Amino acid sequence: MIKLLWAFMIMVALALPLRAELTYEGAYNPNQNLQEYFNEAYQNYDKPIIYVFFNNNPCFQCPQTIELIEQVYNQNYQDEYSLFLINYQNDDEYNFIETYDLNQPLEVVLVDVADGQSIGYKKLENLQNEASDPVSFSENLQYQINAFFGGED
Repeated sequence: MIKLLWAFMIMVALALPLRAELTYEGAYNPNQNLQEYFNEAYQNYDKPIIYVFFNNNPCFQCPQTIELIEQVYNQNYQDEYSLFLINYQNDDEYNFIETYDLNQPLEVVLVDVADGQSIGYKKLENLQNEASDPVSFSENLQYQINAFFGGED
């Protein structure tokens, strides 16, 4: 009986460090109390989402493209939409790969949201091929975002 108890305690002790290595990459700030987090999260409950998905094999221009996307977002859409940068190959919980048919090194998915539920999405691919001309890239991305969320697609 004592051996079983020790074996159980050792298994629990071995499992604890594995769980401690998991990190949450959401919006929660450890210096923030939970009520502040919930108040902030509730504000984003009904916001449309811009997902920037990348994988473990980034393309040559992927970092520059992500930077341009963040600039366009920060200058034009920060108050209207939520932006999430996600390594989709590390996603074990939400299954983004199947949901949005992800297979490129960089893909942007615009998700329209109503009452906290997704009501449609549009996938933008090969944006990295346009990153060499930041002005055209910015104009095209803004057009795509405005057309989809404005219903003019």
